[in-house]
Amino acid sequence: MSRRSAPTPAAILEAAVGAVPGGAARPGQQAMTQAIVDAMAGGHHLLVQAGTGTGKSLAYLSPALTVNGPAVISTATLALQSQLVDHDLPRMADSAAKLLGRRPTFAVLKGRHHYLCLAKLEHSSDEEPDDGLFDVAAVPSDKPSGPKLTWVGEAGKLGKQIARIRDWAMETETGDRDELDPGVDEVVWRQVSMPARECVGAMRCPYGPECFAEASRERAREADVVVTNHSLLAFDMMAGRHIVPPHKLLIIDEAHELADRVSGAAQAELTAESIDRAARTARAIIDPEDYESLVTAADSLTLGLTATQPGRLVGDLPQGLLEACTILDGATSRALRKIGEVKADDPDPVRKQQSKSVLTDLNTTAQRLLAFEDHDVAWVEVEPRRSLMVAPLSVANLLGEKLFDERTVVATSATLALGGKFETVARGLGLPGNPAKDAGPKWTSLDVGSPFDYPKQGILYVAAHLPRPAASGLPDPAGVELLALIEALGGRTLGLFSSRRAATQAAELVRGKTNLTVLLQGDEALPLLVRRFREERSSCLFGVMSLWQGVDVPGDACQLVVIDRLPFPRPDEPLSAARSAVVDATGGSGFSAVSVPIAAVRLAQGVGRLIRSTSDKGVVAVLDSRLETAKGYGAFLRASLPPFWYTTKQEAALGALRRLGAS
Repeated sequence: MSRRSAPTPAAILEAAVGAVPGGAARPGQQAMTQAIVDAMAGGHHLLVQAGTGTGKSLAYLSPALTVNGPAVISTATLALQSQLVDHDLPRMADSAAKLLGRRPTFAVLKGRHHYLCLAKLEHSSDEEPDDGLFDVAAVPSDKPSGPKLTWVGEAGKLGKQIARIRDWAMETETGDRDELDPGVDEVVWRQVSMPARECVGAMRCPYGPECFAEASRERAREADVVVTNHSLLAFDMMAGRHIVPPHKLLIIDEAHELADRVSGAAQAELTAESIDRAARTARAIIDPEDYESLVTAADSLTLGLTATQPGRLVGDLPQGLLEACTILDGATSRALRKIGEVKADDPDPVRKQQSKSVLTDLNTTAQRLLAFEDHDVAWVEVEPRRSLMVAPLSVANLLGEKLFDERTVVATSATLALGGKFETVARGLGLPGNPAKDAGPKWTSLDVGSPFDYPKQGILYVAAHLPRPAASGLPDPAGVELLALIEALGGRTLGLFSSRRAATQAAELVRGKTNLTVLLQGDEALPLLVRRFREERSSCLFGVMSLWQGVDVPGDACQLVVIDRLPFPRPDEPLSAARSAVVDATGGSGFSAVSVPIAAVRLAQGVGRLIRSTSDKGVVAVLDSRLETAKGYGAFLRASLPPFWYTTKQEAALGALRRLGAS
C-alpha cells in the first residue's frame, strides 16, 4: 500500500476557499501562498503587500499548517487576533482535517498580565489599591487544592469587581481576562494579575500547578499554530526568545505596526507614583533609610518634572531630574542588595520577587537616564500623567539581530510598499535596503494587489484650491468644503481628523448646519459609535487617529471618507523629532526620511477605510492641498495609496456624491 503524500499548501488553500459559501480562488491569495512556500524552501524572508479583500489570512495559514512544528502568527490588534481565532483558524482546521488526516490545533499566547494570578489574588488583602476604595472582608475559599483564597473586597464598585473575579476564578478554565464578561477596571485587574518580570516561576509558586499563564504556554507548545501579538513578540526577542515556542515560520500580520510596538516594549518610564508604590511594596523587607531614600527620590522627581518643560530633552538631564535619578539609583541599588536572592523557602516569595522586580526596573531606568547614551531619546510627558520617558532612537538594529535568526519571517500588511517600493519598510524592520548588494538577512518582496477595482469603485479627490493648512483645528475654508461634501451625499461620512480640536469643530459645524446625526469619538465607547454609524444610514462618524485603522464598515453606510490634513507626526513628537535630527545632522532630510514615510502609512490606512468589499463605492476627500501641490512628497504619498480615479476638481467629487446619495 502506498503511503499518502502530505498535502500541499495550495491544496489546503483550495479546500479552505471551497468551504466558504460562494468562495472562489483569488490569484493574489494563491500567489502569496506560493511565495511563502518559496521563502521557506529558499531560506529567505518575505515582505508581502496584500490589499484589503485579498484574503491574506487564509493565504498564510495554508503553508503554516504544513510546517514541521508550530507556526507563529503575530498581530498588532485584538480585532485581527479575534478574527483569526474565532473565524479563520476554525474554518481552516475543519477544511484541512481530511487532507491532513487530523484536525490541526491552534492556541493563543498572551503576556502573563492577561491571565488571572491566583497567588496575586491570595495576597490582595495586603495590597489595597491606591484609591482606597476597598473594604476588606475575609471570605473562606472552597477551592479544592492549593492555599485558600482568603480575601475579597466587598465595598464600592471596585470591591464588587474583585468579588466577581473571585467567583470567576472558581469557574474559568483559562483565566484569560478577555473571557471575563463584563470586564473590570484596569486598577482592579492589576491587583489580580502578575507581570512576567514579577513572577517567581511555577517551581517556586504555591499555585504553580494551577497557573493559568503556564497552562497557556503549555497549550502553545503543543499547537500547530500559535497566535500572539507584536508586543509579546518584542518582549520575546528582548528576553532571548524563550517565551514563544521554538518555530521555523513566523508570520507578522499588520507588519507596518511592528517597529512601533517594539519601540514601545523597549521604552521605560519613571513616575513619582511608581517609585512610591515600589517603596510601599518593599518597605517590610528593606532598611528604613532606603525606604526613606525612595520616598525622597519620588519627591525629587515630582519637583524635577514640574520644573521641566514637556518635550524632548537634548544634552544633559536638567538638574532636578539628574538629582532624582541619582537618588533613585543609590536607593534601589542598596535595597536590592538587602533583598538578595529569592528562595523557595522564603516566607513570602511572591512579595519578595515583586519587590525585587519593580526595584530592578527602577534601577535600570535610572541608570539608563543617567548614562543618557546617543542611542536613547529622553523626554518629559504630561499626559496621561507627568513622567520621565526614555526610548531607543531606533529599533532597526535590534530587529535585524533578533527577528530573523533561525526562522523564516513573512511580514505582510496592506501598507508595506511606500511610494510603490518596499525598501523604506524593510530598513525599518532591520533588513538591508538592497537585499542583492547589502549585507544582512536576505529577503524578497511581492505586491499581490487587491481584488477591488479601485479606479471604478472609488475617487480620490484632493481639494487643491484650499489654502495650505496652518494652525491646529479646522480652518474655515476646510469647514465649508467639508459641509459641501457631506450635504452632497447626505451623511454616510467617516471623518478622520488630525486633532481632537478639529474633529470637535467639524462635529459642531455639521450639527449646526444640517439635521444629520454626527457621532463624535469620545461621546460613547468606540464600538458603540461604529455600530450606530453602520446602522444609521444618514449618520457621520468623526474622530482622530484610532479611527484611521481597524474601522471596518462595508456597504453604503460609509461612502465618503474625509481627511482634514496629511498625517505627519507633530514636530514635538520626541522620537520622530530625534530621528529626523539624526538624519539632518548627516546631511540628509529628516523630513523625507522620517516624517514622510510615517504619513504615508497613516494616510494609506485612513484611505483604506473606504473600499471594504467588491461592491463598495465612494469618495476619499483630502482637504490638504499639499497632496497635490507639494513637489516630491505629494507624488510619493499618492503612490502609496490604492489606485483610485484621481481628481482635484470639486464638482467632479460633488457630482459623484450626489449620484451616490440618489441611488
